[in-house]
Amino acid sequence: MGFPKPLLRIDDETFLARAAATLLSAVERLIVVTGAHRERVEAAVPQTSRIVVVHNANWPLGQLSSIKTGLVAVSADADGVVVHLADHPLVRPETIQGIVEKYRQTGKPIAVARHTGHRGHPVLFDRSVFGEILEAPDDQGARVVVNADPERVVYLDVDDAGVILDLDTPADLVKVGLAPPPEGYRK
Repeated sequence: MGFPKPLLRIDDETFLARAAATLLSAVERLIVVTGAHRERVEAAVPQTSRIVVVHNANWPLGQLSSIKTGLVAVSADADGVVVHLADHPLVRPETIQGIVEKYRQTGKPIAVARHTGHRGHPVLFDRSVFGEILEAPDDQGARVVVNADPERVVYLDVDDAGVILDLDTPADLVKVGLAPPPEGYRK
């Protein structure tokens, strides 16, 4: 992208602020995991006692290393976690609420949002699978845990294209009507 994804904008708010508000509509506490561009991203985290910021010093190892860092910061009384990515900022609050409700209704340890038959984000993991996530190979991601046993996965089919809309390039942003990253930014 050539710019920190959490700091990209949708109208007058950052991807990070949008995702935080969306998640906080359904969860009690939010753990924001920073990696690259730590100082800039931490400065943009909305100020509320419901958000905790942790830094993943191993961020070059990939997305799973950030999930693992976040899991270590989960409070002992949490039943599970909703994993959501900064580059999926268009997920609607009702989708987050729906994935939490689906998990509560079914008791399945993994709940995944799905749009038009395609798995996306968020994904909810019950505490019972935290150990598997922490042991999973960084190069394979949390997908290895989701795929380990299809019987323990429940899907929430949603009419929310945001769950599969991964914004990784300036062209992706333009395609959905968002502004490209600011000119002249250097990594």
